[in-house]
Amino acid sequence: MFNLKLWLKLAVLFLLIGVLHVPDRAQAAHAVAQFGEPKYPADFSHFDYANPEAPRGGRLALAVVSQNSSFDKFNPFSRRGKPAPGLIELMFETLTVYSLDETNTQYGLLADDIHVADDFSSATFHINPKARFSNGDAVTASDVRYSFDALKSNPRFKAYFAEISGLIMLDNHTVRFDFSRKGRDLPFIAGSLPVFSPKWGEQPGQEKVPFDKLGLEIPVASGPYLIKKAVSGKGIIYQRNPDYWGNDIAVRRGSFNFDEVEFKLYKDKDTQVSALRAGDFDFVSDPQMRYWCCQYIGKRFDSGELVKEVVPHRNPPAMNGYAVNLRKARFQDIRVRKALNYAMDFEWMNQKIFADEFIRPQSFFATTPLAATGLPSEEELKLLEPYRDEIPPEVFGPMFVQPSTKPPSSIRHNLTKALELFAEAGWHNRDGVLRNSQGEPFVIEVSTTRAPSPFMDVIYLNMEKLGIVVKKRVSDAATTRSLMRGGFNYDYTSVSLRENRMPGVELWRNFNSKDADVPGSENIIGVKSRVVDELIQKLLDADSQEEQQVVGRALDRVLIHSHYLTPWRYLVNHYIIYNHRLRRPDTLPLYYGVQDWAINWWWDGTAGSPGHMDDRK
Repeated sequence: MFNLKLWLKLAVLFLLIGVLHVPDRAQAAHAVAQFGEPKYPADFSHFDYANPEAPRGGRLALAVVSQNSSFDKFNPFSRRGKPAPGLIELMFETLTVYSLDETNTQYGLLADDIHVADDFSSATFHINPKARFSNGDAVTASDVRYSFDALKSNPRFKAYFAEISGLIMLDNHTVRFDFSRKGRDLPFIAGSLPVFSPKWGEQPGQEKVPFDKLGLEIPVASGPYLIKKAVSGKGIIYQRNPDYWGNDIAVRRGSFNFDEVEFKLYKDKDTQVSALRAGDFDFVSDPQMRYWCCQYIGKRFDSGELVKEVVPHRNPPAMNGYAVNLRKARFQDIRVRKALNYAMDFEWMNQKIFADEFIRPQSFFATTPLAATGLPSEEELKLLEPYRDEIPPEVFGPMFVQPSTKPPSSIRHNLTKALELFAEAGWHNRDGVLRNSQGEPFVIEVSTTRAPSPFMDVIYLNMEKLGIVVKKRVSDAATTRSLMRGGFNYDYTSVSLRENRMPGVELWRNFNSKDADVPGSENIIGVKSRVVDELIQKLLDADSQEEQQVVGRALDRVLIHSHYLTPWRYLVNHYIIYNHRLRRPDTLPLYYGVQDWAINWWWDGTAGSPGHMDDRK
């Protein structure tokens, strides 16, 4: 389901620390770029991955798996309640929008020009006078101010915008964001602010509903779609706003071509798959190989009505894996954490369960220039040397390579290595159980659902072979999240950091020492390291691309060699199934979420004239 978590994930995906370039910063500009000039000039007509001649019409039906198949609000930004899917993508707009074929460039959306201070202490946005809300009101500086203040009532947004120290309305169409630090990433954060009208929640003859209490009150926003029909438990239908203000601006040309977009709710994955086979909806992305290989079959696939396709992308993967709770004494020994890494047989799971489609990350910054490899460079060593007594000595040698069971290695060899590491840490296998000198067993409690997990069961089995006592606590996902974030009451858990093209402020939220013991913080693992704190700060303050890469690689070495988590997997393709009547532009974007791509840039091939199928893919 599309919700606040996804919005934050996508917003952070595009943040990039580096040399921010605004064409002729003395003048307002149409775009800001990470390095060099923006790809598209001020007078560009459309993005290369858009089809400006795409016909409009038809509909797109999508599926959302929702455990309770319900929603209770149209406010995707408030803390409580469950928002309907699609709200952020279809109804709300931000000051700027990112191109999908550049590493990091922002173009004006609600804003028609942008000015970034030479010292990066502020960013000023001029609002397009043509921008209108769904009620016909012009979007003004006061609306931006209202949105900023309202969003900060949610702790997640408050944290996201924490380094914006002030918002100044310079005139009716101009706002300036002042920053508490001089960071090249901060103009991008400011530009990603969603804007909505303060009239949202007003009702004739009644008091206005406070922002954080908004439920099923229809949003007053500037996006291209309106709510046509919504039924909790079934789904929601959006219809394109015939008076949408942005049809002719360059960043929107060729987009949002469907007259209607529907999200249908299904209670579980199997029900969703059956519905697709029955032709109930049009598009789905599914990276789960056991479904991809074997469940998407039947007459609609045989006839060509439903099409399976693998499309590439260049999205840098989010580091993900399995972490232990560093707040607990037995996990504070780096040898214990490293030993647990050797218990994962990634190659077996990838071959037997995932059709060899996954790659194991060797870096926190995999597929980017910040990924460390081989020996540290002279510049990295110079940066790391002052910390020699505080970090693992291996940091100064070759980059750690994740354990593999490919020949000549094997899981037997890796488990032997794990036992050696446990023994060095004072844990010995006695009668099949790992025990310390006091005879206490090594226990790991894990949260599981009632449904079996083919890959987690393999991990637990290998732990038990080492003599670890694995205690399974059956709980639902909500309870697990509460235990993990609310009080950090866990031993071993899956962790997925936020996706990002290049690292930014999300690293601070994930690893800074001050948050390690703050309930609800994003430092779930419990990292408390002065070295990590200072390297992240140096990364945020980097003055050039070269400095950014040196600091990033040094930080990568420290994080990997500290074995804070056991890296898991990532994909380099999107796996999609769609109705054959859907069409897409010939040119693929590079950095994109695949369902958003379909919503934004595809079209119905039967649109235009009755019975006509557009042959363009």
